[in-house]
Amino acid sequence: MVTYAVVAVFMAVMVGVGIYSRKRTRTVDEFFLGGRDVGPWLSAFAYGTTYFSAVLFVGYAGKIGFGFGLSSLWIAVGNALIGTLLAWIVLARRTRVMTERLGAMTMPAFLQERYGARWLKIAAAFVIFLFLVPYSASVYTGLAYLFEEVFEVDYTAALWVMAVLTGVYLVLGGYFAVARNDLIQGLVMIVGVVLMVGYILRAPEVGGFTEAYDKLKAAAPSTVEAWPPWNLSPFSWDAFWASPAVALLSLVILTSLGVWGLPQMVHKFYAIRDTKVVRPAIVISTLFAGLMAFGAYYVGALSRLFPGTGDLAAEKLFDQIMPSVLTEALPEALVAVILLLVLSASMSTLAGLVMISGSAITIDLVKGEIKKDLGKTAEVMLLRGLIVVFIVLSVVLAQQKWQLIVNLMALSWGLVAGCFLGPFVWGLFWRRVSVAAVWVNFVLALAIMGVLGYSYAADPLTAGRVPVLAAVTMLLSLIVTPLVSLVTPGPASGVVARAFGDGETA
Repeated sequence: MVTYAVVAVFMAVMVGVGIYSRKRTRTVDEFFLGGRDVGPWLSAFAYGTTYFSAVLFVGYAGKIGFGFGLSSLWIAVGNALIGTLLAWIVLARRTRVMTERLGAMTMPAFLQERYGARWLKIAAAFVIFLFLVPYSASVYTGLAYLFEEVFEVDYTAALWVMAVLTGVYLVLGGYFAVARNDLIQGLVMIVGVVLMVGYILRAPEVGGFTEAYDKLKAAAPSTVEAWPPWNLSPFSWDAFWASPAVALLSLVILTSLGVWGLPQMVHKFYAIRDTKVVRPAIVISTLFAGLMAFGAYYVGALSRLFPGTGDLAAEKLFDQIMPSVLTEALPEALVAVILLLVLSASMSTLAGLVMISGSAITIDLVKGEIKKDLGKTAEVMLLRGLIVVFIVLSVVLAQQKWQLIVNLMALSWGLVAGCFLGPFVWGLFWRRVSVAAVWVNFVLALAIMGVLGYSYAADPLTAGRVPVLAAVTMLLSLIVTPLVSLVTPGPASGVVARAFGDGETA
């Protein structure tokens, strides 16, 4: 009863914030960017809570934490230092200034205005709407597994409950509702992670910090290694794909560098009030990211010490490991808190995803190309309707239980970041980036992840290669962009001058 009551109150608060925020969503700019008037605390928590979701606390903690043990904490280091600290330092100010200068509210609009190429916007809009669906489905999958375990409800029923909740509060309140709820959810996540780590350490199966290390070492010596072995001598491609070190390095790149090219993440930089917001937001978001990632992977590593998890791993049911540990090892009151932790993380992530995806069609295709005289009210209504469509598509895919959460996320992040990472990052700083380089990125990402990645994912023997392939695609995006730009014509001088503010007075 405690768990039901806590979740009901939490849901009521989220919907209430959406209703309260409705008055701030009269235009698409207010609905989608909060009028570019979001302060440091809301910005930092919006970034952090969009970053982490049930994908981390259920999928990654279950499979990666369990499989790699303590060396999985390198992913937490990467998430905090590369995915958060460096992302804010390198991207935030420049993104805020350039997107306002170009009048761009979305990634597709940024690409069109930065490179002076209309078809880039259209292609980017389709990439976002179609290929963020698997990631959204992975979040719903993690939530549904947890609700299924805690409440003993049907998996499909849990999916649809989460879908309705996400849709209601986002459709009502837009970005202000999301940002306000992100602050509330972020505070819940901090309390939840601290309690989760503390209680798991106190559990009889673990016995404290020092004893946990000894027990892990006795159970599986590889789980206490600082870094897993490379196993690449003599070199072969089969050895490369099977190398534990390659797999872990790929996961660090995928989950840390990948966020630099994800529309739902860089969107947070578009919405900040001004560049003065950046410095405090850097500190807040970095500390938040470090705590969230450390807590998830550390508990995932310790999950090996609890009975039954080995059987789940043997049956490749990695997504069920964390729900099993949390519900069996924690008292009901704390289960309710942890449930709120995962629910908070997931709701904010889903809100960011569905808003970005709905905007890709509404702002960039319909308003931008098909019906340019679309009224403000109709524009907001269409955006809300497309949000619902995206949620339904995500839930339908999640019902299939087609892939492990880790692979669903890798397929989505690899393709989307593979398309945008190089063109976005280089485009912020280097005038010479060409339209041809952007198109090459699109083709490579679609070929590698859209064809080869999905082919690998469909075969159980090669499915484990998908995160490695996603990391390779991201790195190629950063390498290919400058190389192609050096041998192809750059954008028109007027386009570049506008993007970089040539002639502006201080």
